[in-house]
Amino acid sequence: MQRFSASPRECIASVWRHKALIWNLTKREVVGRYRGSAFGILWSFFNPILMLVIYSFVFSVVFKARWSGGSGSKSEFALVLFAGLIVFNFFAECFNKAPGLVLANANYVKKVIFPLEILAWVNVFSAMFHALVGIAVWVVFRILAVGPPPFTVLLFPMALLPIGLMILGVSWFLSSLGVFLRDIAQLTAVATTVLMFLSPIFFPIEALPEQYRAFLALNPLAPAIEQMRDILHWGTVPDPRGYLLYLIASIAVALLGFGWFQKTRKGFADVI
Repeated sequence: MQRFSASPRECIASVWRHKALIWNLTKREVVGRYRGSAFGILWSFFNPILMLVIYSFVFSVVFKARWSGGSGSKSEFALVLFAGLIVFNFFAECFNKAPGLVLANANYVKKVIFPLEILAWVNVFSAMFHALVGIAVWVVFRILAVGPPPFTVLLFPMALLPIGLMILGVSWFLSSLGVFLRDIAQLTAVATTVLMFLSPIFFPIEALPEQYRAFLALNPLAPAIEQMRDILHWGTVPDPRGYLLYLIASIAVALLGFGWFQKTRKGFADVI
């Protein structure tokens, strides 16, 4: 039986060795989603614009919500809200697709030469494309509604890196688990909804009573959402110590997820 290395070195070597295949599969995934539609890939721009308009209307007009520490304008609330949604949508897209990654590519499982581990990379990179589109929409709206964004907006890859590594590890774990437990896809859908309302997307962390803030710190999305807001809107660089700890934790999750996937993949062919 073929043995698959679960070492950190193989985790890095695999993505470099198959970078051309990852690029082609990511491009096929992004383009294939909109194939046959009238507007094609333009839908990747329309969706975040529509989301920005709807959420802004509901929370700033209907509920008259305002963000503490800001100017209190509707435009600012929309910008702060949407910055958090960019991170959450990036996570949710990967998280919900992860359990079916191997099952959706069952024809590759019995092909020894196909590197199944790259499916998680394709999952993350295709979702990252939509996150980048969301950031572009945010910047355009910021320029039109408020003015030029702060120079820290150029640091947005810094905010995406830790959450990207974390969801990469989660994708490896869930894609493997989804082969053996088909109910995982149903659980992730519920977990996504729960995380959306338990993440500081629609409210600042400061709005929570002091005794509940420690629980919010356990949410892996909270640091990424706050860092994205700091970089895009508030014009501040995240705290180096907190960022480094979050990055280290994300790398650990990625390596653990890769190790789990490599150790369990030999059983995929027996189940599918």
